[in-house]
Amino acid sequence: MGYEVDPRVDDYINRLPDWQQAICHEVRDLVHSADPEVVETIKRTVQPYFVLNGNICALLAARDHVNVFMYDGAIVPDPAGIITAGHENKTARTVAVKRGEKINKPALLAMFKQIIANNRAGGWRKLKREQ
Repeated sequence: MGYEVDPRVDDYINRLPDWQQAICHEVRDLVHSADPEVVETIKRTVQPYFVLNGNICALLAARDHVNVFMYDGAIVPDPAGIITAGHENKTARTVAVKRGEKINKPALLAMFKQIIANNRAGGWRKLKREQ
């Protein structure tokens, strides 16, 4: 593991079915591997967020999938086409992972790294204004 966890995030994940726990653990490991300074927290009362100079992503388990909300302002490229919803959303897009699906780790990691770089450069709102 090698990163500091928020026990509230553990509580959220541990209440899920095994297959959703596995997805959440994969995403959690991946976002932490994008940068050692990523921090976990809970927002909106129960939702796990991963932050570094702003939101990177959040997890939300649904009935038949896990949503990974990417807080990228729709400016991070998605050449692998992993975004499943929110294409026109101005703040966040979604990568939905269903039971039995494999996560495209290289694509998701690249997006996490770009979001972190954008956050460090002032965030997507600032970057959009400069375009």
